[in-house]
Amino acid sequence: MQRPQWVTIPNLVTLVRVAMTPFILLQLGRGNYLVGGWMFGAAAATDILDGWLARRFGQRSLFGGSKAGQYFDPVADKLLLTSIYLGLAMGGAVRWFVVWVIFARDLWILGLSGVALRFTNFRNLQPSKWGKGSTFAQIMAVVAVTAGRAYANADFTRVGDALLWVVVALAFLSGGDYTLRGMAWLRGGGGFTKSGVDGRVGSE
Repeated sequence: MQRPQWVTIPNLVTLVRVAMTPFILLQLGRGNYLVGGWMFGAAAATDILDGWLARRFGQRSLFGGSKAGQYFDPVADKLLLTSIYLGLAMGGAVRWFVVWVIFARDLWILGLSGVALRFTNFRNLQPSKWGKGSTFAQIMAVVAVTAGRAYANADFTRVGDALLWVVVALAFLSGGDYTLRGMAWLRGGGGFTKSGVDGRVGSE
């Protein structure tokens, strides 16, 4: 029996990360920051591992090869990071408004991407420097906040609190940047198509 094309070792490692996500959320929501923090570290390690495996084997010498990981992996990463912030807010380590800002930013960008894919031929959906900076700041804030709570370390707590404000600022900046990129493309001659997706893919 032939394996489905999406069944590759990198994709299976990504599935492990997805499976860990609700348990991390539960631990953080209960205030078990030490356990939740180390589980987050293990999940982050699977992200590094599946990326290495995908590059090492090109997803072709594994179980038939597939491009599914190109889409599945970033979705799994976003699910993990969003769930962690939700858990930290439930546990009282992060203010809820920070979570709402992150959620709103992600939903806005998701909406913009959906409109672009459905109604235009714009396909340059690579993350911007502000988007990458936002994700990096979110990860660093999680590390600092969980470490501060887990080990009752005031220095980590102060760093985490400061980084959370950086997270909020970059959420607005990156959301605005993606919006301006789309508007600039439209002003430069791009436009809405009559039939939606036309199959053309752009690149940076």
